Amino acid sequence: MTSSPSDRPVLRLALAAEWTKFRTDATQARLLLGLVLLTVAVGAATVATTTCPAPGCGVDAPRTALTGVLVGQVAAVVLGVLTAGNEYHTGMIRTTLAAVPRRSAVLAAKALVLSAAVLVAGALAVAGSLLAARLLLPGNGPTPAHGYPALSLADGPTLRAAAGSVLYLLLVALLGLGAVTATRSSAAATGAVLGLLFVLPALAAVVADPDWQRHLRQVAPMPAGLAVQATLDTARLPIGPWAGLGVLALWAAAALALGRTVLHARDA
Repeated sequence: MTSSPSDRPVLRLALAAEWTKFRTDATQARLLLGLVLLTVAVGAATVATTTCPAPGCGVDAPRTALTGVLVGQVAAVVLGVLTAGNEYHTGMIRTTLAAVPRRSAVLAAKALVLSAAVLVAGALAVAGSLLAARLLLPGNGPTPAHGYPALSLADGPTLRAAAGSVLYLLLVALLGLGAVTATRSSAAATGAVLGLLFVLPALAAVVADPDWQRHLRQVAPMPAGLAVQATLDTARLPIGPWAGLGVLALWAAAALALGRTVLHARDA
């Protein structure tokens, strides 16, 4: 979705229009707030029930703190879907494409506005989760005496888990945008993306062959993408932290590419 110099005024026009639509839609604001609150609340609840009675108890503190991303991603997916889905539902997409005939510019503008919003909300959600964990974990046993220093972004693995979690939320939102642009149905796109995120890991859990289990976890977008949160025993993961996030990025890029193709091939 790159643009030539002659496309830039069109992209600026599309960006202004998409930003106006996004910021004046109360549903989008509620979803962003829900993403933050759900992520922090679930993360804090998980931390509050995590105990570490002795050294070497195996608690991955950053990953535990960021457990809420599992739930917050649902809000991110729905947000991505509704960024274009509402216009398909109401027929306003015809007006949008009439105002900006370059369809790639429309999709790029939607992706950029969505990305900015999710990056801000995701950063707030992750920061809130880590702060809650920093306050709650010491009372449950993960203390410096047990080999667990206080959570800090100055620690490289913790910073990677935090930044990767923000990018994870961004990528699942873009996956939703690509899916709805391809299907033109909010319900179908939401079902497809959530099914992709949650059904493949469930399938991996019931497969008896350990090699197939590992392969499924390497290609499934959720377990692969969330590998970026791991800070302990990363060598034993089915896929490395950044490589796993790369797998999710490929899923999102494929969805957007498919959406772009459908947007150009079919009438509004």
